[in-house]
Amino acid sequence: MSPDPTSRQLDEETPLLRSEGNTPAKKPQTPLPWRQFSMLLVLQIAEPMTSQVISPFAPQLIRDIGITHGDEALVSFYVGLYSLFFATEALTIFHWSRLSDYIGRKPVLLIGLFGLSLSMFCFGLSKTFWTLVISRCLNGALNGNIGVMKSMVAEMTDSTNMARAWAFLPLAWSSGSTLGPLIGGGLARPADRFPNIFGGSEFLKKYPYFLPCAVPATVSALSWIITFLFLNETTTPKINISQLLPWQKRNSVLSPALETPPASFSIGDQPVPIRALFVRRVLIATGSYAGIALVDVAFRTVQPVFYATPISLGGLAILAVQGTAVGVIQLLAFAKLHDIMGAKKLWLFAMTCALPMVALFPALNVLARSSGVVQSVWYLVGLQLALTSCTNFAYAVSFIYIAAASPNRASVGATNGFAQVIVSVLRAVGPAAANSAFSISIERQYLGGNLVYCVMAGMVCMAMGVGVLLPSYHVD
Repeated sequence: MSPDPTSRQLDEETPLLRSEGNTPAKKPQTPLPWRQFSMLLVLQIAEPMTSQVISPFAPQLIRDIGITHGDEALVSFYVGLYSLFFATEALTIFHWSRLSDYIGRKPVLLIGLFGLSLSMFCFGLSKTFWTLVISRCLNGALNGNIGVMKSMVAEMTDSTNMARAWAFLPLAWSSGSTLGPLIGGGLARPADRFPNIFGGSEFLKKYPYFLPCAVPATVSALSWIITFLFLNETTTPKINISQLLPWQKRNSVLSPALETPPASFSIGDQPVPIRALFVRRVLIATGSYAGIALVDVAFRTVQPVFYATPISLGGLAILAVQGTAVGVIQLLAFAKLHDIMGAKKLWLFAMTCALPMVALFPALNVLARSSGVVQSVWYLVGLQLALTSCTNFAYAVSFIYIAAASPNRASVGATNGFAQVIVSVLRAVGPAAANSAFSISIERQYLGGNLVYCVMAGMVCMAMGVGVLLPSYHVD
């Protein structure tokens, strides 16, 4: 009896990566499609810029709208509700990524960019807490771009140049993450800060946070125009977008929920059912992404709080340098290290660097308490910065594994969306959990005030446990 072709397709390993034991002749490297790829880099900058721009002025905005009635203890609570961005993103991103497998990547990107722009303009014009929350939720709910962009990178590259492509994306992301807070901090309340320029604007006096929100909103709007005019589709749409409109009579080849392809379709070139994503290689690749994301969100949450303690190490200046350094080091080193070490070894090396990265928190505190902020403290800060950059190699490796784990090329969007759902949930709950662990460590002095670092080390060990299960593949 011949094996079922569907199960054979879902069980066989994707040819994107090959086993390290198989060493065919190395293929010549395909040049990156720079005209198209550069547009994705611009979109990558717009995404974190939009999400991070509110962070510098969010506490003052909460005070201004009066929801706390002067109770400073409630400010951090209401600011924390802006994590609803990640919660609503987690609820919708899989559906956007799955939809892009059917109608194409470009339409979903255009919807997402429109949502980013609209929600940021609405945020800047909001005068009540609930309109702020609705704007933030709209921002997350319409933002399906993260998973879709990763799918497009996988589709416009091959096994010879994919590592180079992923080396550029962290630089774009860190640039947006750095620009966002700078824009938010520099342009908030412009009529008060720059009276000679904006002092005569009654509009900016009434809406003091509109200008910093308008900048990323305008960037997203311009990105929409560029995407519409110049970005090429990277997959073959399975249905026309008009078939999804409720007033169209649908002689549909798909179920309304986009759950199951019809029997007449070949499993090799059509999106697979959702249940087909729950296979070992997809779950392990997703676990590797979730592992680095959990460690990273915990570290980024604790780091600024640690630097803001009475023995201060500089705070925001360090964070800005760190964001840029991570992107630059990824660009310079990732592709070469990937070629030398292979995917699995590089991922495990990156996560191993996270252990001393975390251990440097209590070491810095002990040294600063005993000697003050001396030169050796700054050396350790530099070492932690270098280790952070190395740890972030795990992100790009995980993206490669996720693309390789897709049951077929037609399901790359759904696979990326599935992974992004898990990570979005962690990013929604992770900061509150990390801050709570830090507060408990300081207030109750568990393990000498080092409980939070033990918890973070445990996160690293769990992530490495998943990484050990990654297949030992090497790029062709």
